[in-house]
Amino acid sequence: MTRNLILVVDDDASLRRVLKMQLEEAGYGVALAANGEEALARIDELQPKLVITDLRMPGAGGMDLLRHIRERHHETTVIIITAFGTVETAVEAMKSGAYDYVTKPIDYDALVLVVHRAMERQNLLEEVRKLRSALDAKYGFESIVGRSKPLLRVLEMASRVAQRDSTVLIHGETGTGKELLARAIHANSRRREGAFVTINCGAIPKELMESELFGFTRGAFTGAQAAKAGRVEMADGGTLFLDEVGELPLELQVKLLRLLQQGEIEKLGSTARAVVDVRVIAATHRNLAAMVEDGTFREDLYYRLSVVPLELPPLRERPDDIPELVQHVFSRVKERHGLAQLRMDGALLPYFAAWRWPGNVRELENVIERMVVLSAGEEIGVEDLGENMRRVEPARGSIVLELPAEGISLEGVEKDLLWRALERSGWNQTQAARYLDISRRTLIYRMEKYGLRKEGQTG
Repeated sequence: MTRNLILVVDDDASLRRVLKMQLEEAGYGVALAANGEEALARIDELQPKLVITDLRMPGAGGMDLLRHIRERHHETTVIIITAFGTVETAVEAMKSGAYDYVTKPIDYDALVLVVHRAMERQNLLEEVRKLRSALDAKYGFESIVGRSKPLLRVLEMASRVAQRDSTVLIHGETGTGKELLARAIHANSRRREGAFVTINCGAIPKELMESELFGFTRGAFTGAQAAKAGRVEMADGGTLFLDEVGELPLELQVKLLRLLQQGEIEKLGSTARAVVDVRVIAATHRNLAAMVEDGTFREDLYYRLSVVPLELPPLRERPDDIPELVQHVFSRVKERHGLAQLRMDGALLPYFAAWRWPGNVRELENVIERMVVLSAGEEIGVEDLGENMRRVEPARGSIVLELPAEGISLEGVEKDLLWRALERSGWNQTQAARYLDISRRTLIYRMEKYGLRKEGQTG
């Protein structure tokens, strides 16, 4: 897909020229097509990131073009141009996958704003897709499933920093997936062919930490009959992951600082320094800034480590991700145990949504695995939850749809969601649109489509 290239499709030559000029002034590359048939060929050839197309054209119209893009170029964003009288058709186009629409006569400032938003969304999704591809290919994805805004912000920053050699400090509670994120950064970096070496600074006794980290020479201490490379040396040319770096003793913090500042290490029992090429990613669940104030963590090391700080949100701050995460983990766990026919009762989701998850994703994985392993029938339900979780009042805000065998009206569900969002926001359209993650224009036309008005309000 060509970065920031827009294909403009319209049978009006003068409008094509004006759109090209306006979009090029805004910094975008622009290609043109006079009709749907020409556009189909140009899309296959140019792979544009965004297509702006008139809805009504001779031959293949905008809807035909949209269907083609959805089938063969689903990563391309489409914006529809329509006359005011055909707005309902534009709404149908959005239901079919268009990002947004603009009406004629075109407000060019508004169009550029819509294009900017569409491009930002595309760029974010592309960066996240790259990072997720790296995760999926090598490490699985249980700990970073979800599309909530807090998570997407972290993944977008991680995908950017992956391309650089900057030191990264990942902060997050136990079980949030700090090591998995560190591995993904390494796998998406220029060091991907090098080693990813991890050391847990809180799991190794203090007296062994220096030799484990920096290695030792023969005779450095009793029993050192041969020299041994440390974890830093093993990571030469790759990435060193320091898990729970807040547990590193003060006397070793000085040596880690030398590594970050000068790329040098000194083995235990040696006076000579060795040069290494290592990228450092550190992680902690502790408040290092507070530790600096307490004098238990060096201030200069703290600033060296936190060149790019990343904060992984706890699961309780990602409630929107819980249904997707539950389904993902459940599918993987039952497959691993050869229980492909096992089902999960939808009544469980409100309990999962209400639980605070102090152990985060790791705890959720353990809960689901225990339920799967101990299941006696073909479905796990509320009775299979642990006693503590069963005592929690289930979340009433969770949307749990029971799909009837005879079918369900999608328009009815959409109308009900719109009504609830408007009621929730006191019929403030801006707030309701933000809550539903759609534009205010889209909300207004959907309100008109379903005849939604506040009680006592007239047209």
